[in-house]
Amino acid sequence: MATRWFVVVGLLLILIGLTDTWRRELPVTAAAIYLIAGHLLGPEFAGFIDLGLARDAVLLEHLAEVALLISLFAVGLRLRAPLADPIWRTPLVMATATMLASVALLCAAGLTLGLAIGPALLLGAALAPTDPVLASDVQVDHERDRDRLRFSLSAEAGLNDGTALPMVLLALGLMGLHELGAGGWRWGLVDLLWGAAGGLSVGWALGFAFSRLVVWLRREREQALGMESFLTLGLIALTYGLALLLQVGGFLAVFAAGLAMRQVERRELPAEDAAYMARAVLDFTLDLEKLAELVVMIVVGALLTREAFTAQTIGAALVVFFVVRPLAVYATTWRLTLGRSQRGLAAWFGIRGVGSMYYLAFAAAHGAGGPQLGWVADAVLVTITLSVLLHGTSATPVMRSYRRSRSRRRPPAG
Repeated sequence: MATRWFVVVGLLLILIGLTDTWRRELPVTAAAIYLIAGHLLGPEFAGFIDLGLARDAVLLEHLAEVALLISLFAVGLRLRAPLADPIWRTPLVMATATMLASVALLCAAGLTLGLAIGPALLLGAALAPTDPVLASDVQVDHERDRDRLRFSLSAEAGLNDGTALPMVLLALGLMGLHELGAGGWRWGLVDLLWGAAGGLSVGWALGFAFSRLVVWLRREREQALGMESFLTLGLIALTYGLALLLQVGGFLAVFAAGLAMRQVERRELPAEDAAYMARAVLDFTLDLEKLAELVVMIVVGALLTREAFTAQTIGAALVVFFVVRPLAVYATTWRLTLGRSQRGLAAWFGIRGVGSMYYLAFAAAHGAGGPQLGWVADAVLVTITLSVLLHGTSATPVMRSYRRSRSRRRPPAG
């Protein structure tokens, strides 16, 4: 199995590397290529890759987990706006109120389809968070990008993978697979409140301390640091590991660590040092992110079966794209400072991907199973597939048109 993975990943990396410039002119994303390749190499066709959700749940959970950690850290590094900046209000609302509205609507849809409350809530919790890995075309272009739409979609994707975890744990609890406490007290205090507040606090503290140490070494000791890749991986691993030991939200912690690192760099380092440090760390994480995207999309493609594409699962995916996401966005952001086109694009670009795959594998690794969970798994995989194809195909031309439209509205300099 390992030998086959080396061959597949190596060939795909070379293919994408050699055709990158040509591929960018086509309405096909790298994620779509990986997904199709995974399906062709999976049990449905070549049988070169043999994966099963129930059998390989722990492996799949860890693969998606690593991909999310790398991407969440990278998203945090991209966001340079001060925390007191009003631009943060929109993504905070979208990562909380919009996500909870999405969970509720999807749970209601699952109950309507005959699912029990636990599987229905798991469906909503797995499909509510947007994706920080596959949304690169709609994210901020650079660290000083102040566009409200791109900033909001980036920060939302960084936050809501962490805020979705308590909903997944609640769903598992309703299925008897996680301790909720009498009346749900443990879930409310530990999983929800402590998980979110502790995760953000731990991540911020470690990212701040790490960055201040770097600043001190460069400024006071005149020590030129190298091995940025080791430092980056070390900070991600330390943050996530400590968060898990303290039973707080690990994804929120890693996102907050990247964010804190960017905030300290913005305030403390000289401009030339800041530019070098940020570029070196961010470039490394973005390269890792592309590799993680490749692996997870191959996995999704290999898990897909023809039987998964039923009228109900396709209908569920379309409901996510055309009903749930727009309703949740419009219902929770109508008082925010978003233009009409910005709100419409935010309603469309609720990309589902690695986060949904992680929570599906997480549930399976924690004992979720049975016919209803099999249907939930099919619905999640079909939704990811259609999201990669629909959102991925539309992202480049739509965002290119959006940029042209915004540039025409700016007053001329001087």
